[in-house]
Amino acid sequence: MKTIKVVAAVICDNIKEKNKIFATARGYGELKGGWEFPGGKVEPGETPQQALVREIMEELDTEIKVGEWIDTIEFDYPTFHLSMDCFWCQLIQWIVFGRRLQRAILS
Repeated sequence: MKTIKVVAAVICDNIKEKNKIFATARGYGELKGGWEFPGGKVEPGETPQQALVREIMEELDTEIKVGEWIDTIEFDYPTFHLSMDCFWCQLIQWIVFGRRLQRAILS
């Protein structure tokens, strides 16, 4: 079975205190409108941390600081195995968000 390696950013308001957590609404596909932690696939030659920085810039047009690794989630779908590394992250630059984040919140 093919393994797909992905990363997820659990973005918090303060990487040390973690009072609020940032989630985004999925904008496409079968799970459209469902809440998720942003992230994506790790490209060949990238570390998980590099992939997170790139994915968050692509998806949210903002920069993050990647903190500690939280855990790796393993899940078998019918046609592939998903391996998702999750990291604590913090926004380092708030940029005016466009339509991508109309439903993003700190909760």
